[in-house]
Amino acid sequence: CVLEFNSEDLQDARCRPDTRLTSPPLPASMSQTPSAPGTRLYRRRWAIVLLFSSYSLCNSYQWIQYGIINNIVTRFYGVDSFTVDWMSMIYMLTYIPFIFPVTWLLDRKGLRVIALVATALNCVGTWIKVASVRQDLFAVTFLGQFACSLAQVFILGMPSRIASVWFGSDEVSTACSIGVFGNQLGIAIGFLVPPILVPNVGDIDELAYHIRIMFFITAGVATLLFILVVIVFQERPDLPPTQAQAAARCIPPGEYSYMASIVRLARNKPFILLIISYGLNVGCFYAVGTLLNQMIIAHYPGQEVNAGRIGLTIIIAGMVGSLICGIWLDKTKTYKQTTLAVYLMSLLGMVVYACTLNLGYLWVVFITAGTLGFFMTGYLPLGFEFAVELTYPESEGTSSGMLNCSAQVFGIIFTICQGKIMETYGTLAGNIFLCVFLLIGSIITGTLHHWTGLGNHTHK
Repeated sequence: CVLEFNSEDLQDARCRPDTRLTSPPLPASMSQTPSAPGTRLYRRRWAIVLLFSSYSLCNSYQWIQYGIINNIVTRFYGVDSFTVDWMSMIYMLTYIPFIFPVTWLLDRKGLRVIALVATALNCVGTWIKVASVRQDLFAVTFLGQFACSLAQVFILGMPSRIASVWFGSDEVSTACSIGVFGNQLGIAIGFLVPPILVPNVGDIDELAYHIRIMFFITAGVATLLFILVVIVFQERPDLPPTQAQAAARCIPPGEYSYMASIVRLARNKPFILLIISYGLNVGCFYAVGTLLNQMIIAHYPGQEVNAGRIGLTIIIAGMVGSLICGIWLDKTKTYKQTTLAVYLMSLLGMVVYACTLNLGYLWVVFITAGTLGFFMTGYLPLGFEFAVELTYPESEGTSSGMLNCSAQVFGIIFTICQGKIMETYGTLAGNIFLCVFLLIGSIITGTLHHWTGLGNHTHK
């Protein structure tokens, strides 16, 4: 559930040689802001990015919608906790085979087609869930979640493409941030809202009523967003926002080979090490998010709402961590040192969280979980930027896609293994399991200092 920055588009928007067009300057009345000849910034660009952010929020909210009320879902549908865990893991599993075909489709068909497919799948998935509120229809609700998980593959690669196609060169980072913010906010709401809408009541009919209300609200929002995309979402502005985009429109598609880039990246040893260490860190984060309800309820029975609030704390702290780490990296360019330091702090945060979870004080769990989220989520932009350093001048979209695939694979493995360990040996053993792999990831990250000077991204 991590948004992918296709920085090849950012490079188009910022770093491409300026290609002058022969069209005459636009009258001042036609332009919203001062712009180069043949270019224009449209007010619609803000509607486009806000609409994208909204439907990204609606989709990412559903990733953890079942997992954060795991004990309630297991009782209603009569399935075990591991089966409910797959409602989260299906988001990870679906991403792996579909991300590269969808990226290719985005290049061939453009933004509007991808946006329509994403919102249509998301809308259909939510209405399937509405029809699944019966104790013998778990397979139907799983089908709805699968449709939503497929929709997220069409969402994750879009922020940077929207930014480069619609926004000026000095607005690209802001536009990307708005797109990513919607995804993270959706996960935060996914932790917070379901435990409030679906209380752990004893009567099954009343429980079905609450679940149905939750599904209807989600379906209503998803339907509205689909209609808005049909009406509002435009493929691209009539005039490009920058001279770089004007030049990009003149380049025929198909000049870049994804497979050739993947083969070259697979031969890049330091990048392969980064793929492993990145997957270990983010995979641990996915496992913690998926199993959070089970961890909290095991030590604090009846605290479903607070489990959601702890999840919210993890995400909010992580958003702050991502921002601070990104600013620090922009100013210092210390990719290797910063990445290793944050990785080690993620390990330390996981150790402290594991050791304090069973103390009996929820306020301590809030603090330790927030600290863990700050560093684990703060690692995300560092991993992407370090990948750029190690792989330039390869397509950053391809490298980030490979990083995300690694995260999904490890997320599935860790969620399954930690869930089984927790069932047999308890939550402490499950969290120690994650600590071991974070230690391995820290060691791998530390070995990357042998490859100094492999990347040259900072001089682009």
